[in-house]
Amino acid sequence: MLGREMNAYWKTVVETIQEGIMIVDTRGTIVSTNNALERMTGYTSSELVGQSCLILNCDICNAARGLEDNHWCTLFRSGEISMRQCSIERKDGGFTPVLKNATLLRDDQGNVIGAVETLTDISEIVEKDHQIEAFRRALNTEDGFHGILGRSAPMRQVFELIKNAAQTDAPIIVYGESGTGKELVTEAIHAESARSSKPLVKVNCAALTESLLESELFGHVKGAFTGAHASRQGRFEAASGGYIFLDEIGDLPLSTQVKLLRVLEDKVIERVGDNKPIQVDVRIITATNRDLQELVRQGSFRQDLYYRINVVPIHLPPLRERPEDVPLLSEHFFERIKLKTGKPLKGISPEAMEALCRYSWPGNIRELKSVFEYAFVACSQGMIQPNHLLPQIFQKKQSEQSGAGDAPPRDEQIKQELIQALQQAQGNQSEAARLLGVSRVTVWNRMKKYNIQVHNVIEP
Repeated sequence: MLGREMNAYWKTVVETIQEGIMIVDTRGTIVSTNNALERMTGYTSSELVGQSCLILNCDICNAARGLEDNHWCTLFRSGEISMRQCSIERKDGGFTPVLKNATLLRDDQGNVIGAVETLTDISEIVEKDHQIEAFRRALNTEDGFHGILGRSAPMRQVFELIKNAAQTDAPIIVYGESGTGKELVTEAIHAESARSSKPLVKVNCAALTESLLESELFGHVKGAFTGAHASRQGRFEAASGGYIFLDEIGDLPLSTQVKLLRVLEDKVIERVGDNKPIQVDVRIITATNRDLQELVRQGSFRQDLYYRINVVPIHLPPLRERPEDVPLLSEHFFERIKLKTGKPLKGISPEAMEALCRYSWPGNIRELKSVFEYAFVACSQGMIQPNHLLPQIFQKKQSEQSGAGDAPPRDEQIKQELIQALQQAQGNQSEAARLLGVSRVTVWNRMKKYNIQVHNVIEP
């Protein structure tokens, strides 16, 4: 009675185990399986019992069958298999990676009567390994530099200039249209410099009001203004020993420009509400998508400050001027979003890639990334096709199709694209920014630059 009860208990235990279990006789015929093996292989127990274990087409068993000895399986020669990674074939024809352990079964006289195998499904582990390898390939790409991708001649020149600029302490300014990667250039300079272990503090000058900007940059003392309940360190002090990155420097108010000039010349700041000078050791990198010389002529940017920050200029080419980088960037965004979403898309069709290479990319790399984020929503399986891309990729006539002489001036082109986006978005600036592949701050800046009012472009 006890023996029968123990057998029933062992059967419960075996069916509870999450690893697949298979017992074979000395000829390799399957005599018993558990529920976990059925789930793993897709076969029912009745389909497996009585069949040769070769039905699972294990890849290490394939090697064993080719051995020239009296043993049809290495298990019966060695006595055990320990922690061997292999693949088994499921009923549907697919393969599952497993970790195999096996040992011989003997009777009371020590005679071999069969063997038992346990199979652990390691599909998730293998998939994670593939993802890690994909990330490693993306990080180690030969066509990039500190996260900036490009194999074109203009970008190779930028990479070389970054290396050289990082070795000096002179002020650097990065010129480039919105979405070209000015912040990435700053991060690369910081990483290449002797100050790489020190802070890199970033400030968007266009995102803060004039009153807040000075407090953010230089800090304030308690009681300096309403709401200043305690003294506060500014960004310059926080960046001590390292770098401060002032993005959209062309939007800096004149009053703040004067104070920034003093920082550049004397290496000192004063907190708002205080007149005590504080020494700072900070290297300044600025960036803009505007024509600073034109702003100087208009009187909205100080000429002396312009000369102080324009010591080492780095010009980032727009994406339309380096079309050979579009396939590289497209593949990068495809792989990156695929890893992030886990969506099993196979790639980019030649027709879609051709359309991407023809487009002029007014929003530059940021717009290209947005196109692929949309494509992964629009495409459910297979290859990304032209119809999975954002509509403006096809709606807009390319300048090269109508001849270079017919192309409108760049500023006028940007203005008209902004007006069309605002019209399509019914005046919603966030939606217009999404359509253009740029930030909402950029839309606001362009509206201000081109004197565009929402009520003038939206039909009543």
